[in-house]
Amino acid sequence: MLRSETWRVALEALWSNKLRAFLTTLGVVIGSACIVLVVTVAVTGRSYVINQIESVGSNIVYASYVVNPQQAVVMSNQITMADMNAVQGAIPNVVAVAGTRAIPETVVAGGTSLRVALVGATEGFQVIRNLLISSGRFVDAVDLNSRSKVCLITEDLAGKAFPNQDPVGQRIRVGEVGFTVIGVFKERVGTFGLSEIQQYTVLVPFPLMSYYTGDDAMDVVYAQAATPEDVPALTSRVEQLLHTGHPGGTYLVQNLSGILNAARSVGTALTVVLVLVGLIALTVSGIGIMNIMLVTVTERTREIGIRKAIGARHREILYQFLIEAILMSGIGSLLGILIALLIPVIVQPLLPGNLRVPVPFLSVVLAFFVACSTGLFFGYLPANKAANLQPTESLRYE
Repeated sequence: MLRSETWRVALEALWSNKLRAFLTTLGVVIGSACIVLVVTVAVTGRSYVINQIESVGSNIVYASYVVNPQQAVVMSNQITMADMNAVQGAIPNVVAVAGTRAIPETVVAGGTSLRVALVGATEGFQVIRNLLISSGRFVDAVDLNSRSKVCLITEDLAGKAFPNQDPVGQRIRVGEVGFTVIGVFKERVGTFGLSEIQQYTVLVPFPLMSYYTGDDAMDVVYAQAATPEDVPALTSRVEQLLHTGHPGGTYLVQNLSGILNAARSVGTALTVVLVLVGLIALTVSGIGIMNIMLVTVTERTREIGIRKAIGARHREILYQFLIEAILMSGIGSLLGILIALLIPVIVQPLLPGNLRVPVPFLSVVLAFFVACSTGLFFGYLPANKAANLQPTESLRYE
């Protein structure tokens, strides 16, 4: 009975000061929404950056021959098709391999001479590099075995060479050799010319490139691991295999793990900083609750004295004011969480099609727990002050 009466008195006190309670609760609403939103933004941003990096090629290891500028290229140290096949055959947990070689060439399109990268690629290159085929197809085993004079071109080159028409099936002359275009492609995530794929690139079967260059040397050999956990071991094995096959060569063997780890670290740091911002907002709102309740205690000193004079105990007075603080913080946190859940739904149509903004469940729990804890913590001082008032002094208070 006493508990129900304490709840009733607390609710009546809040209802009688609706505007004050609303303004106090508003701070908690903003703080709770801030926590949920900043965690959502941080997690979404972190996932987006990591997905962008992984879209270049997931679980890939790539190796290249390092040429000393002061020395001539040693042909026996160059990476070859035999090395690529050895990587696939001798190293476990390799799901795909590919190799490329690029040379600069010229294409005449629309009366304009364009500098292009002529890239010879093996069949697995599309899978490893996540290339998107806009139209047509990629080179297949028949093209490789027969050294067919076919090619794929980038979307930018297709727009230049074949404006307002379908490039597939058209002929394009690269240097002194003519090719039939069998596909148009682009990188899933642009590497801005930092890979063999440039703005204007012509992709041809690797055996055809080998036929014209007179050797099967590769600029880059790629290997894709089965899982992210296999990438470090695969990196070491590829480096060991190349040094074993070419003792005098220097090779650069890399993976994307370092970039991914850096992105994860930045994302984690950003999340922590943004959560701290949200906690500061909740702390400010908690101080507001404490200030308002201290004023309330002063205004209701006579009421507290009457309640204590007719038998209300220290505990009932303490609980009454704690309930008021928890109600304001709890209702405020629920409203803030609801607003934070609605905002991603509202802005989703305005975002790029491949970007999703899921609200982490942990952020909702964190916001509710921290908001209620803030209300309880900052509400205890005024509640304890009210509970410790002496009835005789309170009754004389004007």
